[in-house]
Order: sequence, then structure tokens, then C-alpha cells
Amino acid sequence: QSTWGLLCFMLSNNLRRSFVSIGRSFSTSKTNEIIRLSTKDPRMAGVVIHQNTVYVSGQIPAGGPEEWKQTDVKEQTRTTLQKVDALLAEAGTNKSNLLSAQVWLKNMKDFAAMNEVWTEWIDPQNKPVRACVESSMFNPDIKVEVMVIAAKK
Repeated sequence: QSTWGLLCFMLSNNLRRSFVSIGRSFSTSKTNEIIRLSTKDPRMAGVVIHQNTVYVSGQIPAGGPEEWKQTDVKEQTRTTLQKVDALLAEAGTNKSNLLSAQVWLKNMKDFAAMNEVWTEWIDPQNKPVRACVESSMFNPDIKVEVMVIAAKK
């Protein structure tokens, strides 16, 4: 037997495999498992977890058309980020583990106001990469949408 050879073992019903080579152990168990949370919407999941990465779908402000008409971008950003927090918690992580964020604004004139709320919300020691663009929204009274990716710890 070669020292470079791999020894494979089948474990449990999940067909987990452990590879041992030159004193190092590598595991491929559950590497392809995908978990979907918040699946009430027939079109998409609110959260998808693959390996140790959490993908949160785009979140819009809480409420509905009447509330959206009556709230400014700051309040809409606050309620959107509260929804992001809740979905991250459901997935077993939090904003301190954010890797990436995408923000869509209906109007870039609202950038400073959105950024003020974002800065209050974000963990200053663990800032993600972020992009922010102007975009039309499905409802003209929605001023912001946020999508994030986080590590699961």
C-alpha cells in the first residue's frame, strides 16, 4: 500500500466518507446538503444554507403598501434590517458573521439616509463587503431592499 493512498469508509445512512492520507483526516460529510428555511413563499426560500454559508434572500421593509407610502427610507431600512436579523437568527448566525451585502435603493438621493441607519446597525468590527445600486422596485413605495450572505458559526 502506498502512503499516498486514501482509505475510504462508509458511515451511517448518510454515506459519509472520511479520507485518511499521510496522517491527515479530511471529511466530506454533508458537503452537498442544502437547507432551506422560511419557505412559505411559493417562489423562493427566505434563507438557504449550504455548508457553513447562509444566503438570505432580498428583504424589503416590513408592512405593506399603506405602511410603505407613509415611511421614509430610514424607517424602511430599519424594518428591512430587522427582518434580516430575524432570518440570520433563524439560520443560526448574526450580522457579526456577514460576508457580503447588496443594497438596492429606489433613488440614490436616499443613500446618505440609508447609510446612517446601516452604520448604526452594522457590527463595526465585522463589516461585510457591500454594493449599493439604484433600482426600480416592484412597488413604487418601496425605497430599499437588502440581501446578505453570512458565515454560519
